Amino acid sequence: MGTERDVTAAERRAVPADEPHTNGLQARLNWLRAGVLGANDGIISTAGVVVGVAAATAHAQSILVAGVASLVAGAVSMALGEYVSVSSQRDTERALIALERRELAEDPEGELLELAEIYEAKGLSPATARQVAIELTADDALAAHVEAELGLDPDERTNPWHAALASAVAFTVGALLPLIAVVLAPPAVRIPVTFAAVVVALALTGTISARLGRARRLRAVVRLILGGALAMGITFGIGALLGATVVG
Repeated sequence: MGTERDVTAAERRAVPADEPHTNGLQARLNWLRAGVLGANDGIISTAGVVVGVAAATAHAQSILVAGVASLVAGAVSMALGEYVSVSSQRDTERALIALERRELAEDPEGELLELAEIYEAKGLSPATARQVAIELTADDALAAHVEAELGLDPDERTNPWHAALASAVAFTVGALLPLIAVVLAPPAVRIPVTFAAVVVALALTGTISARLGRARRLRAVVRLILGGALAMGITFGIGALLGATVVG
């Protein structure tokens, strides 16, 4: 009977397999969202460049050079920006965790009371909140306080080098599609083929981002396609104007 009660309690505490609350899952979803956003940036920015250049000149080598330059510059910029951003975030988190560790060492009873008040504010009775705080503190005081007060896990922090590499790769993968499309398509249909390839790619990434965010797919897809179409339309107009007045 004791075993059965233990199993039942464990089952009540278990997280259902279809609920996204397992350790590290949210971090992986954030990485995937960041990858999708990086790919979108690569698709739209590179498509804008190559369509603009293609509107100014039919010279395939010029289009390729401009597209590759855009890809490399964009990937480096994305990687650098992500590295700086994540490094700054890690520095802030490290400082906050160090402060919490110092406060625990200097005033453990005050920190215990603070933790109990946090759980009491979430709806637990004062007695239950204090018991929860005592048990969590006994298990891992720093982790308990960091999670409750800061929403952080002291053992799980994003590596800035990994973030930089992921952003660069995502941007590059996205940028390759319009670049390949504009270079391989016959000169007479370069721009329409590139436009079609970009629309399909943005529809795919929009669908993925909508599913990850549990948002409406149509709205996400339309928003991305309109943004991409606007970017290509503007750069096409500029390229055509410069091609007629400068290049020509």
